[in-house]
Amino acid sequence: MRLMKIAFGIAMSLSVVNCAKGIPDSSAADVAAVTSEPYAWGDFTWVQGGSRLPVQVLSSKYFTGDMTMDINYNYNFAHPIDHTQSGSTACFRTDEINVSYIEAGGDFHDPQSGARGRLMLQFGSRATGVPRNDVTPLRGQYDLHTAMRYVTEGYVGMHFKKMHGINVDLGIFKSYVGLMGYNNFENWNYQNSFTSDNTPWFFTGLRVQTFPTDRLKVEYWIVNGWQTYAMANGVPGLGVQIDYRPREWLKVLASAYYGHDAALYPTRSRFHSDNSVIVRYCNRPGRFLRRGAFSVTGDIGFENGAGVRPFNDDPGSGVRAQNFLSYMVYHRWWLGKEGHFAWTVGGGQLHNPGRYLALLPAGAGVLTQNPGDQLDCWDASTGVQFMPNDHVTFGIEYVERHASAPYFSGHGGVTSPNGWNDPIGNPSTPGWAPDLVKDEHRVILSMITRF
Repeated sequence: MRLMKIAFGIAMSLSVVNCAKGIPDSSAADVAAVTSEPYAWGDFTWVQGGSRLPVQVLSSKYFTGDMTMDINYNYNFAHPIDHTQSGSTACFRTDEINVSYIEAGGDFHDPQSGARGRLMLQFGSRATGVPRNDVTPLRGQYDLHTAMRYVTEGYVGMHFKKMHGINVDLGIFKSYVGLMGYNNFENWNYQNSFTSDNTPWFFTGLRVQTFPTDRLKVEYWIVNGWQTYAMANGVPGLGVQIDYRPREWLKVLASAYYGHDAALYPTRSRFHSDNSVIVRYCNRPGRFLRRGAFSVTGDIGFENGAGVRPFNDDPGSGVRAQNFLSYMVYHRWWLGKEGHFAWTVGGGQLHNPGRYLALLPAGAGVLTQNPGDQLDCWDASTGVQFMPNDHVTFGIEYVERHASAPYFSGHGGVTSPNGWNDPIGNPSTPGWAPDLVKDEHRVILSMITRF
């Protein structure tokens, strides 16, 4: 943690030294060709959680293609014997080359009628790792994990030429609760902070996007639930998100969600609010310290009913507090006259009594989620990316994480005494338990290509 504090201090010191003379402001008034298309008046390729591609290569009147390949080598200093990474939605294997994420598909659009659709298929370890906390496929006669895990986005809808655009879509689509993008090509760092890792990566249902101005999006959701393929109980989840970009150097993102997502407790409700500010405070094309930006994200959430309440824990009465309080902060410098290098440092903290949103350790089955169970975590990371062009990113990143309860994979792994699942190993061996530890240290090497 001391290393992270030193790195963050150096980054902020450089910020003061190199940007004190002024910040060029590329607002809408500075852009020669202003259009009515939302956000088209500015350059937002620098934003955390957004694609840096200025244009899509595979683009035509009726179809725009999109393809990503994400390969990593996740070096874990504990060296789990089963090569299994726990508590992460970015890395799932350790000490080996892993095909983490392959995404391919695109957008279909008819500019005349407004008909639109998007189909993005995913393969790799993320297709199994991300949806594993969704228990709704266990209800009913159909294996929705098998049916849906290979689809990151699949929806049809209509675009209406009202205001600056209205989109009405039905299907499954990515969520940006937690700021960071599902596709790591869009992020400043590779390993997501706990705030992002423990909030939804996808929603299934109805989405309505409205653009009252070319700087503002207000989005509404009626969905099956919190990162679920199906509905846990008889009530859908409701949500709203605001994406406001008043200037090219500023983005404000705010989301709120309400649902009944506890599978065995239909009377228990859930509320969650996620809020981010992303600021590009320095923009100096042609200089070695070319650009500087930071993001701040804060979340507050809770559950209420069926033996739990939002705050004020009272073990004597049997009613326990169940909430989610977290934040994450990141700072990034783009280096070189062309901005081909970037250095990011940041991290965050999480407080989640009841562990109702905790990402369960892979295969362990020992992290209980009972009222009163405590979980406090912090994480920190620093990394450098090399981006030789718009389509390729090479990264190296050092990550430290700590949890108040055994949470991460230790050297003994989380599958069986000999590090294998059935039928080679025997996870039911008497006296055996997964090896979980409270601290982890990792180095992630990655290469991501997107067209």
